[in-house]
Amino acid sequence: MSYSIYIGRNLTRDGIAYIAGYGDEPSSHWLGVHPRQTHAPDARITVGVGAEADMPGRRTQIPQVSETARNIRVSYSYYLGVPAPITNGGLNEYGVAVRDIWSSSCQALVAMTPADQTGPNYSDLARLVLERARTAREGVELIGQLIAEHGYSTYGGNSHMIADPDEAWVIIEFAGGRKLWVAERLGPDDIRASRPGHIGRIPTEPDDTFLFPPHLIRTAVELGLHDPATGQFDVNTVLGDGKGRWEGVTWIETEMRARAARPEKIGLADVFWSISTEWLTGDTAGYGQVVPLHHPRHDALRMMWHAPIGPGMAPLVPVFLGQSSVHDGFVQHRYLTTGESARFMDDRKKEKNPDTVSQVPQGIEVCDSAVYQFKRLMHLAYQDATVLEEVCKHWRMFEENMTADLADACRIAEVLFEAGEHRLASSHLTKASHGWLDKALRDCIALVNSAYTRLETARALNKSLTPLAPHQKW
Repeated sequence: MSYSIYIGRNLTRDGIAYIAGYGDEPSSHWLGVHPRQTHAPDARITVGVGAEADMPGRRTQIPQVSETARNIRVSYSYYLGVPAPITNGGLNEYGVAVRDIWSSSCQALVAMTPADQTGPNYSDLARLVLERARTAREGVELIGQLIAEHGYSTYGGNSHMIADPDEAWVIIEFAGGRKLWVAERLGPDDIRASRPGHIGRIPTEPDDTFLFPPHLIRTAVELGLHDPATGQFDVNTVLGDGKGRWEGVTWIETEMRARAARPEKIGLADVFWSISTEWLTGDTAGYGQVVPLHHPRHDALRMMWHAPIGPGMAPLVPVFLGQSSVHDGFVQHRYLTTGESARFMDDRKKEKNPDTVSQVPQGIEVCDSAVYQFKRLMHLAYQDATVLEEVCKHWRMFEENMTADLADACRIAEVLFEAGEHRLASSHLTKASHGWLDKALRDCIALVNSAYTRLETARALNKSLTPLAPHQKW
C-alpha cells in the first residue's frame, strides 16, 4: 500500500506543480543516484516475477533501449515475492516523476491471472518509465506498449502516478492476463490523491483526458463484468475493488483544496504537510518524497525532497539529480533488508554458496543507518505526546532552514554550470545534499538519546506487545 498526491501548478504559491508520496513496505529502503547509461544493440533486461512470488509467474527478457536516462529513486528489498531491488519511482533527468500505488483489481480478474504470467511487474514499469520517458504522457504510452508487447506480471492490480511540469497521469494496470489498463490525465487546476489508485467513469473511446486499449470495454463485456446498457463505464466499479474513493483520500484532497483557495495558495510547507500529517503517515510509510515539477536552467538542478522513513518523524531533505553520490547513512544497510539475516560479512563459503555473503559493503555497515535511527526516534515519539510534539516541531524548523538555504545552493551550482565547471557544480550539489542529510542524521541521534533517557528514567517505555501510535484515517 502506498500513497501519492499531485497538485497542479495553478494552485501553488510558486507556480510549480508537485507530486509527493510514500511507499508502504516493511523491508529496508535506500536512496540511489543512477547515471545515464548506453547499452549494446542486442542488450536485454530481465523482467517479471518468478515462481516464488505470491502470485507466481515466469521471468522473461525484453529488449533494452540504447540509452537510459539518469534518475534518482528509492529502492527496497521485499514485497510479495517481487524480485529485488524494487522501486516505487523517483525522478529522471527530463523532469518525469513516477509514484507507484497499489490498486486492487476485481476478484474475477485476480482469479483468472495465469500462474505463468509474464511481462514487467509494477517495479519494472516504474523503473522503465524513469529510464526511458521524456514526458508524463510518454510514460503512460510506454507502459501501454510494454503491456501490449510483453504482458504484465501482477500481484493483484496496481497503478502509477506519472507527472512532468505540464501534466500528470494516473494509470491503472489490471490483473487477469488480458493486457488491460486505463489512464486519466490531470492538469494545472487538479489535486488528486491516490490510495489506492482510482479512476471513475470514462468515455467509450479514448480522448485527451482518458487513454486505454481498444479492447478494454469489450473485454469487460465479454467477461460479464459490464452491461453496456447501463450507460457510462465506471472503471472502479467494473474492474476495480468497487469501493470508490477512500475516506482519507477525500479528506486530504478537501484539506488541500481549502489551502489552495487562500490568497497565498499552497506553499512548500503545505505540500510537506500533505504527506507528513499524523492523520495519514505512520510506521507503515517506509520513506517520503516530494518532487517540485519544473524545468530548471540545468537538468542537474532537478531535485526531490527525501525522508528515510515516514516524513512525520523525519525531515524531507533535498537530493539533486546532478549530485554524484548519496550520504552513506541513506544507502542500503542490512537493517530490515530481506535475506541479510542469513548472510555474513565473511566470504569463506562464497564459492559453495554466494548467497551466504552480505550484499552490503563492510564500510557502509559500520556507519549509522538512517532508517534504523529514524525508526527509533519514531517509536520513542509515539510513546510520549511531549516528545512527539517536540520532534515534529524540530523537523519542521529543520525543513524551513533548508528551504532558506536551498536557493543559494542552487544559484551557486547554476553559476558553475554556466561557467562550464560541471565537475565543480556536481561536487557542490553533492556536498550540499550530504551536509543536510548528515545534519539530519546527527540531529536524529541526539533526539533519540534525549528521548530514550527521559522515557527510560520515567519508566515510561512501552514494553507490551501493543504498539502506541497516533490515530490514522487509513
